[in-house]
Amino acid sequence: MRFDVLMECFWTAQEARFLALPCLEIGHLPSILTRMQTRRSSLNMLRVVSVFLCATAGGWGAQPVSFVRDIAPVFAAKCVTCHNKEKLKGGYDMETFESLMRPGESKDAPVVAEHPEKSKIVQLLTAKDEDDRMPQKSEALPPGQIALIQEWIRSGAGIERGQGNVPLHTLIATAHPAPPETYSRPVPIRSLAFNADGTELAAGGYHEVTFWRAEDGKLLRRIPNVAQQVYGIAYAPNGKLIAVASGTPGKLGQINLLDPAGTNAGRMLGTARDAMLVACFNRAGDRLAVGGADNTIRIYDVESGKQELMIEQHADWVLGLSFNNDSSLLASASRDKTARVFNTTNGELESTYVTHNDAVFAVAFAADGKRVCSAGRDKALHLWDVKEAKKLDEAKGYEAEVLRLVAGSNSVFTCSADRKIRQHSVNKKLELVRTFSGHEDIVYALALHESTGRLASGSFDGEVRIWEVESGKGILSFTAAPGVKAVRSAQAN
Repeated sequence: MRFDVLMECFWTAQEARFLALPCLEIGHLPSILTRMQTRRSSLNMLRVVSVFLCATAGGWGAQPVSFVRDIAPVFAAKCVTCHNKEKLKGGYDMETFESLMRPGESKDAPVVAEHPEKSKIVQLLTAKDEDDRMPQKSEALPPGQIALIQEWIRSGAGIERGQGNVPLHTLIATAHPAPPETYSRPVPIRSLAFNADGTELAAGGYHEVTFWRAEDGKLLRRIPNVAQQVYGIAYAPNGKLIAVASGTPGKLGQINLLDPAGTNAGRMLGTARDAMLVACFNRAGDRLAVGGADNTIRIYDVESGKQELMIEQHADWVLGLSFNNDSSLLASASRDKTARVFNTTNGELESTYVTHNDAVFAVAFAADGKRVCSAGRDKALHLWDVKEAKKLDEAKGYEAEVLRLVAGSNSVFTCSADRKIRQHSVNKKLELVRTFSGHEDIVYALALHESTGRLASGSFDGEVRIWEVESGKGILSFTAAPGVKAVRSAQAN
């Protein structure tokens, strides 16, 4: 066997091990095949299946094909982009189960129950002519995914929940796999949040949020059934709710409101066709802003769960959000190279800061509400006024892009790809107060608890560190992955 084939076999088996699913089934094969296809593997498909079967206990046919679990994710990822209400290519809408069962302009039945060979959708997926084959301008679906679709049609083409008019990405959000009981390796920490009294720290995991005691890094509880990656976590000011922005890139975005003392994913406020990346409560805790990879900002009423505003003025991912003190304004950071300020009553644009000239990853109002801090790929921290969006000061000296920032009463804290956390004063100008060093990988997440004087940081290698702000000393370090033992004192300067 060639070396590249051997390595792909090894990688496939390792992914199955890492996911640690309690019982791997044929339904998981398409996602693994798709990942391998994106790696441009030359591995023979039979070898893939062979390795997959070796990694599973149940083998083929362990469970019947499920529309929600097995079929909807494929259609949502590969088909809905061109076949939805806004973009009816061929007059065919695949946004819901009901709509994908209706013919498009061709009038041919897309799905003929029990007869995949008569189903137009199968004929297009398997067409030899690339001009006819679907999806167009993209690689053909892997054989494993086509086989699942054929089997679903052969078995009656049903939907198990009777929610035929629900968007596919919403259906997917109700059928997440369970997180592993124990992790075989750490996962990147992309989001952190202290609870109201600073005694607990919430962290994003694989299809779950984990909660850790801030005193000693002990795992306290876990809340599952969120999307694959957790990108944003925010506690309501009263500590009774926690908002979770999560997603499966290119497939699903999801925003949940959880009871942090509970055991389930609580209320799902909304879903999107791409990942939700950031969540932010206002000071009163009655409104929640969410931004995502679909380039939108959504503002929800927390009590009712109703979406009050949809702001669609960014041309790329929305990566950072911050309310001002009275919640009248919302600042945003985007990969479109701008930071913006919006009126939260009507969603109108108040000002646009364009001086970064590169992707902006993080934003926060200064305590006075008249100035904004933002940072991103240009390796600098900017301070600018809200009204005219003019730069007031700039802090350089970063060795890599700045990924996140949090603002306190008199300081702003940043974390960056150079593995460091920095504290700057924002009284008049951006003056460097101290640098927190000790992480061995890129630092993605920050959380500040001012009343206890604690700062938490999370990195790509799964490490969480808790720091004493006043001295800059590390207090604790632990790996935020259930089952991975790595808790130690963190005396880093």
